[in-house]
Amino acid sequence: MRILFIGGTRFVGRAMAEAALQRDHAVTLLHRGQTDSPVLTAAEHLRADRDKDLSVLAGRAFDATIDVCAYVPRQVRALADALNGRGGHHVFVSTMSVYADTDAPGLTESAPFIELDDPATEEVTGDTYGGLKVLCERQAQVSYGDDGLTIVRPTYVIGPHDHTGRFTWWVRRIARGGEVLAPAPYDAPIQIIDARDLAEWTLDLAEERVSGAYNAISPAPPFGFGDLLDAAVRAVGPSDTRLSWVEPRWLTDRGETYQSLPLWTEGQREWTLAADPTKASASGLSQRPLAQTICDTWDWIKAEQPPMVSGWGIAAAREAELLAAWHTRTR
Repeated sequence: MRILFIGGTRFVGRAMAEAALQRDHAVTLLHRGQTDSPVLTAAEHLRADRDKDLSVLAGRAFDATIDVCAYVPRQVRALADALNGRGGHHVFVSTMSVYADTDAPGLTESAPFIELDDPATEEVTGDTYGGLKVLCERQAQVSYGDDGLTIVRPTYVIGPHDHTGRFTWWVRRIARGGEVLAPAPYDAPIQIIDARDLAEWTLDLAEERVSGAYNAISPAPPFGFGDLLDAAVRAVGPSDTRLSWVEPRWLTDRGETYQSLPLWTEGQREWTLAADPTKASASGLSQRPLAQTICDTWDWIKAEQPPMVSGWGIAAAREAELLAAWHTRTR
């Protein structure tokens, strides 16, 4: 197949492009040239800024288009106009953040969406990200029709080449060993997916022209934050590694947040992270063992030494200070 990736050079897109090349597809990557990967030299690279000029697509035709980097509906509309029906089956990579909060596990693809107070905004923030993706999905439905469109909604994506600094911070910290501050509750729901498994499944959907919306999630609930950290301890933690679970209110009272302790929900049980994986599983989504993903991520960190991501994680001195105070607190 001739597959066009919008993006395709970084983490999720890179994993998809690599998988497509391994399947001997003819891969074209449209990107700004800011993140070139040495493993993607077999792909055709089109340099363009999707926010400015997509004329490089004039006259080109593809069997499938996979858009991994649209954040506002204008971008979706502009791409559809530039392709003018020549993009083949369209795959839009969205997010589980499109869903409104729910008070129970088992959320499905038909759950209510977030709605923006100002649907005209193009400012992407933590507050608008999910709502803007909702509008992107709706624009994609208008542009490509239900039969010509697949919508993939990933949860937290992890694995090698993860540039977000969230899960990788925990892998680094646990691999360092010693006493690790673990923010409670232990059983706060969380769902994750390896970028490589997401990639293989997304390509299956594109190749088979499977339409509809799918939550890209696993494992099935119940699966808690504690299970995730325990798996990391078993996979990469030295023998002296010990998790110390600290009450969430105690941490938030001292100014700790989801940024200082990545992936933490600050004591809340976010049931959008305990969604029903039935539809995705039935369509062929399968995932490698979590231990393999953790070990592969640690091997990548050791081999390529990616820099720590600014704004994520807690300093060692601050962690030690909090742990000391926690152990000596007045009950």
